[in-house]
Amino acid sequence: MTARLVIVANRVPSPKVKRSGGLAVALGEALKANTLWFGWSGEIRETIQSKPDVHVMGSLSIATLHLTAKEHALYYTGFANSCMFSLLCYRTDLMIYRREDFHGYLSVCSRFAEALKPSVKSDDLIWVHDNHLLSIGRILRSQGLRNRMGYFAHIPFPPHTIFEVLPCANEIIADLLTYDVVGFQTEQDRANFIDCALHFSKAIAVSSHELQFDGRVISVLSQPVGIDCKAFEAAARKSANGEMAKRLKGSLDGRKLIIGAERLDYSKGLPLRFAAFANFLAQNPDFRKKVSLLEIAARTRETVEEYRRLKRALDQLVGEINGQHADFDWVPIRYMTRGIARNQLAGLLRSSAIGLVTPLRDGFNLVAAEFLAAQDEADPGVLILSRFAGAAETLHDALLINPYDIDEVAAAIRQALTMSLNERRDRWQKSMTVLRRNSASAWCSKFITAISG
Repeated sequence: MTARLVIVANRVPSPKVKRSGGLAVALGEALKANTLWFGWSGEIRETIQSKPDVHVMGSLSIATLHLTAKEHALYYTGFANSCMFSLLCYRTDLMIYRREDFHGYLSVCSRFAEALKPSVKSDDLIWVHDNHLLSIGRILRSQGLRNRMGYFAHIPFPPHTIFEVLPCANEIIADLLTYDVVGFQTEQDRANFIDCALHFSKAIAVSSHELQFDGRVISVLSQPVGIDCKAFEAAARKSANGEMAKRLKGSLDGRKLIIGAERLDYSKGLPLRFAAFANFLAQNPDFRKKVSLLEIAARTRETVEEYRRLKRALDQLVGEINGQHADFDWVPIRYMTRGIARNQLAGLLRSSAIGLVTPLRDGFNLVAAEFLAAQDEADPGVLILSRFAGAAETLHDALLINPYDIDEVAAAIRQALTMSLNERRDRWQKSMTVLRRNSASAWCSKFITAISG
């Protein structure tokens, strides 16, 4: 009998929407089998919940706990986002560490572990995702669980010279070393974790992909998360004929479209992206009124002040750029701060000549993969990709740029708009070969196999 998979993640799929969210899509292969997904309900209530609410969705069971307002402030807004996320994205200038937040974070991890433990069977495989509930593995071990456990970091992992800024660096590294398998999006992230483990603990490297710690061997792997290219291509083809895509094409009136789509997050490099596009317009007056940038930046983490500040800055910057360059029948930047359904996004990506993916630091960036998978193979668009996105480690045939260099990004936009059809096809085909090999299914299977031992 196949062991059950227990997925632990801060956010969980909605019981009302089948396999909603990026992580649920990536884990689609795993969700076909008997699976329990455990995490935060997304709700904030006054009372502390000890037993999870359980919803059954075919082979998938969803178990959730709500948070109190204080827990949300300390665990989510405080340590997980204002501290850990900033650190892991190399933004120590934005990192806010408070001992109260860290203790609140550990308290939530402990409460969630207590609630999860009664549901765990002796042969279950436990797979924890991202930094929010990172410490739950160590707490479950302290409660006597001996199950095989794995952890996957969807976001970057810095070297010890950056990680040492975190006052509780030793504790976090020790918590990661309680897992049997620790996985990352890139070879660089994997190497950085090993660097931190050797620096902040008594771990010993026994091979290039294994550490020994506290009498145990930990496998340290790298494998990009991937997407289901075939399914996304089909969604893009269908959506391209839908109402939203038709409205978009009609409004463009034959102009080329550049698209960006992500969370409204400071790691995505949006101010520099907008500045680069403005630079492109200034340097290339022959393209004025012939191209528009559509930016879909869904608001997120609105309880964190840095995100509110970013939105205000972007609102102002878009207004300034459009005010300088717009005409009565043309707006250079179309800017949305609400999300759209993934299948609708697929159609918009297919309708775009350029995918502009310029994060300052990213674990992988699935939008890069989705843009490529959405393209019409007869007339594909061009992906402009930050070399600091994890996807750049494998997608060598994208136009790789430094997002801090707005002149380089502007030059890449012109290169993409003037690129021959033969070159666009060649770059697209080579990139798709990589994406089809490193699919979501392959990622899922590799890590479940590794956790199984």
